[in-house]
Amino acid sequence: MMGRQDRDQGQLFYEFSLDEMIPADHLLRRINGFATAVLADLHDQLKAFYSDIGRPSIDPELMIRMLLVGYCYGIRHERRLCQEVALHLAYRWFCKLDLDDKVPHHSTFSVNRLGRFRESEILRHIFERVVAACMAAGLVKGEGFAVDASVMEANASRYHGKAPNPGPMRNVRSAQWPSILPHSKPRRRSRKTETAAGVVLTGSRPQHPTASHRR
Repeated sequence: MMGRQDRDQGQLFYEFSLDEMIPADHLLRRINGFATAVLADLHDQLKAFYSDIGRPSIDPELMIRMLLVGYCYGIRHERRLCQEVALHLAYRWFCKLDLDDKVPHHSTFSVNRLGRFRESEILRHIFERVVAACMAAGLVKGEGFAVDASVMEANASRYHGKAPNPGPMRNVRSAQWPSILPHSKPRRRSRKTETAAGVVLTGSRPQHPTASHRR
């Protein structure tokens, strides 16, 4: 007998635990303890860049955790990052957001990145703490660094990523160029061109065949 999922009215009360929905081997669960240790003194580092009066601001730890989610999963745009955190349960759990908590507006990230985070150099502080923790764990030595780069072909390159091969072309005479270059057409040399070439090569103007008879 085929069953049907018929629900005319939604359930009023739910017994739901967000922590139970995140698998034990999930990436965000594995780095959560490490992120908590790195961000332990975040509020003390940023205390001087907040006012003592006014309404409470967005928690800076929440924004840092959202940025970590974007870095881990390749979400580069802040507007999309806010949408993904609002929809994904694992992202909400890592950012310490409950199901009914609102996600910060995407413009909040721009204001803090260009303001408090840049002036306080908090991102540099977090990076240095991450490197120090990796050195303490024996993952890195801290003696050197590596830079990764990718060579990309530009649209303006006429060789399309391949260098020209001038070797066989050096011994080719000018008369053989039309057969090598299919798009080039041989030009017919006019009498004026031959005369000008004779002046350049011999240094004297060629005489007309009938010049001796005119003398």
